[in-house]
Amino acid sequence: MKNIPKYTFILFTLLFVAGCSVGKNYKRPDLKMPSTFRDQAITNDTSTISDLAWKDFFSDTTLVKLIDKAINNNYDMLLAVQNIERAKQVLSQSNAAFAPDLDVRVGASSTFPSANSLNGLSIQNFLGTTHLEDFTLNVGLQWEIDIWGKLRRQKEAAKADYMGNWESVRAIQTTLVSQVAGAYYNLLMLDAQLVTAQKNLALNDTILQITKLMQETGSGTSLSVQLVLAQQQTAALLIPQLEQRIAIQENALHILTGEWPGKVDRSAKLENIMITDQLSVGVPLQVLNRRPDVRASELKLKADNARVGVAQANLYPALVINLSTGLNSFTAGNWFNIPGSIFGTFAGGLTQPIFKRRMLKTQVELAKIDREKSTLEFQKTILVAVGEVTDAMIKVEKLKEQQTIALSRVETLRKAAQDAKLLFSNGMSTYLEVITAQSNLLNAELESSSIMANLYMAKVDLYRSLGGGWK
Repeated sequence: MKNIPKYTFILFTLLFVAGCSVGKNYKRPDLKMPSTFRDQAITNDTSTISDLAWKDFFSDTTLVKLIDKAINNNYDMLLAVQNIERAKQVLSQSNAAFAPDLDVRVGASSTFPSANSLNGLSIQNFLGTTHLEDFTLNVGLQWEIDIWGKLRRQKEAAKADYMGNWESVRAIQTTLVSQVAGAYYNLLMLDAQLVTAQKNLALNDTILQITKLMQETGSGTSLSVQLVLAQQQTAALLIPQLEQRIAIQENALHILTGEWPGKVDRSAKLENIMITDQLSVGVPLQVLNRRPDVRASELKLKADNARVGVAQANLYPALVINLSTGLNSFTAGNWFNIPGSIFGTFAGGLTQPIFKRRMLKTQVELAKIDREKSTLEFQKTILVAVGEVTDAMIKVEKLKEQQTIALSRVETLRKAAQDAKLLFSNGMSTYLEVITAQSNLLNAELESSSIMANLYMAKVDLYRSLGGGWK
């Protein structure tokens, strides 16, 4: 008992030394980010559309239900959640590394040495028997003192990996929300184009009947009938093409939601979709704190920085303390004779790698290279993120201009087609003018639907690139 103060002093000294850690604490790299996005006026307004949760950003109830299904059933999401569970187990293991290992062993043995051996003669002389029995109940404790902070760096890396997996799930969800919304708006665009093609086909059928009637009365020719018929067939050809694309897009939407391919029930019209025009973007620095993929990239850098410390700690001696106590007896009857059968040992040892030192140094250098790669990946992720926001801003702005022009063009060509049809019915214009007017109107209406859908998708992409509702 008199040695307990000495052991206590040694233990506290070791714990004090363990307060020192090898490796550098994480410090965010100097990113030198711009104060504003491209062509953005300087502003102190840090509000952004990514303040809105996705359920508030989208107003279409069908789309909201589709997104909700995708978040719960999409296989990429489910796989990402499993990665979180795996990282959680690794984190729990790193926490347990600070606690000592405790083993309990119960053993019994009986040895029959040769009667002519030294052991056999000794047993016979001192114990009066021909065999030796040994009964042991042993409780052993082994504890590695974290002198160089290796275990703490391992925990730091495991925690960063765990949090990074959470951010990766959020990044997948943000992308998934954007994909479902984009697929849905594309589906509504195809619906609108199908309606346009069907109306155009019906109109061409009317023109065809008029042309045939004119041929019968001698005021038209077979050539005019053939050309008008070809125009009608062009419109008719669009219908199965659009129906094919609609069916494939419906299947793709169902797969995104983790369901079997099938029809998507919907009632919304493309022209009735409402997405706010108040698309505030804040400042580039907010991308660091809002975008899950950027946060995941930085957490990976934190983990790799901690792993450098782990690799460096492996170069230094490891201190392991062993404590053991229990009951031991040569006879079963005295096994639990206390305190006579009690034994105990205390040992501590330092292990310094020698022949593996070159390999350990290589591991340190490799860990530093991985950290440098993660630094570059983090910087690249931010650069790409700011670029995506800027691209989305430009798309929204220019698509708005295109939409205004496209809608005006449709109205102009619709009036031209009506006038051409009226003039043709009264014999004041040729069938070629009617065909040209109808063809131009069809293309303009198809293009207008495409621009409108692209504008909605650009707004969604801007919302996604700003963080998609995560804070």
